[in-house]
Amino acid sequence: MSRIETTFSRLQAEGRKALIPFVTAGFPHPDGTPDLMHAMVAAGADIIELGVPFSDPMADGPVIQRASERALAAGIGLVQVLQMVRDFRARDATTPVVLMGYANPIEAWEHRHGAGSFAREAVSAGVDGVLVVDYPPEECEAFAAVLRAHGLDLIFLLAPTSTDARMAQIGRLASGYVYYVSLKGVTGAAHLDTAAVDAMLPRIRAHVTTPVGVGFGIRDAASAQAVARSADAVVIGTRLIQLIESEPRERVPAAAAAFLRQIRAALDALPAATAAAVA
Repeated sequence: MSRIETTFSRLQAEGRKALIPFVTAGFPHPDGTPDLMHAMVAAGADIIELGVPFSDPMADGPVIQRASERALAAGIGLVQVLQMVRDFRARDATTPVVLMGYANPIEAWEHRHGAGSFAREAVSAGVDGVLVVDYPPEECEAFAAVLRAHGLDLIFLLAPTSTDARMAQIGRLASGYVYYVSLKGVTGAAHLDTAAVDAMLPRIRAHVTTPVGVGFGIRDAASAQAVARSADAVVIGTRLIQLIESEPRERVPAAAAAFLRQIRAALDALPAATAAAVA
């Protein structure tokens, strides 16, 4: 059983929902990511999505675009991201880490180091799952098989426009969890419609057996709690990036933790029976 599966199984048994913060590796300070990751776990994060900086993050809004640009300018690439995971693993052997990003860095890595080298290196570093925004399911069956062979979960995005056929296709390939993009747009958009999320999740669960996390548009404790009434996990990134982007190095972990503690408290305030019923 993977760390991701173990985490969701534990939370389901407890009647609780997963909190999954997203941060861009190397942002806002290139040497601060492992400390930030530990602070988020201490504040109640269950899984960490670690963004791999990329020059053309087409699914991301201006806040996360700026974070990627700053990290790239500081020299952060996939080599450095994997080292950050290794540094995190020196003190935390249990919290799942998912790399979230785009195909180009992975394909460039494999071009340099050979087929299958990314999966081997990711496992060695302590990565648990991979979410590649621009790998649709019909184009990455071979990649999914390589990841499975190395014990890595492949996480897919679903959107309000996803068809039943696309959901079924993803249901056959996905492991760990699926990430439902709650709105049409990029990260950071503010027009979250929780009623639409509630209506969509039963359709997704008809085709997908893994837990369903919801992200895009979740900005505070209230919106996180509203989404978590029907989702298995909430993913929050843009607001977290905004809160830490101007903080000095020594203040970043505390600023992130203070925000995430509010989200964690809101999720844990849900009735346990409600949480267990939809997990």
